[in-house]
Amino acid sequence: MLRRRLSSLAKMVLHVAQECACGIPDVRIVFASRHGELVRTTTMLEGLAAKEDLSPTLFSMSVLNASVGLFSILQKNTAPATAISAGCASFGYGLLEASLQLADKPELPVLLVYADEPVPSVYEECELPGSKAHGIGLLLESSAEMRISISSSGGRFAPSRETQSQAFLRCLDQGESEWRESDRTWCWKREE
Repeated sequence: MLRRRLSSLAKMVLHVAQECACGIPDVRIVFASRHGELVRTTTMLEGLAAKEDLSPTLFSMSVLNASVGLFSILQKNTAPATAISAGCASFGYGLLEASLQLADKPELPVLLVYADEPVPSVYEECELPGSKAHGIGLLLESSAEMRISISSSGGRFAPSRETQSQAFLRCLDQGESEWRESDRTWCWKREE
């Protein structure tokens, strides 16, 4: 019954979280998404505009932290969970939050889950071309073999033509990458 209630975004979040943190009891979780459950929210708004009743289930599953809450319930995880939405820089701020949590208590791992999907057609003029549904899971541990450094600088820039999460994945693949929004450049570098 739960599967029927899950959106495609929620299924992505739960899959990525399970793959990354299976068997890690009470892992702290940071969930980040630029749009969150915008598809579900748009459906609700269209229903309200058509004078239809609002489904309590649909509403309860539309909030940003719904998927992470479900993961916590399914895993019987009582550790803290944080949900972040910071526009086009949501991935970076989610990674920053997860890193700060790890620095605060290095003995406890932190799971970062980022997930997003293309926006409904009514909002597509606000979307980057080629955006697609994707989810990323990173388990941050103080004993991790791979380390990534981050730096950022302010200024005026032409924004990148890819999502921030795609730029980060390029760093994992190529060793370094950068991503620009109009007033900030984010740089990631894999430390050897």
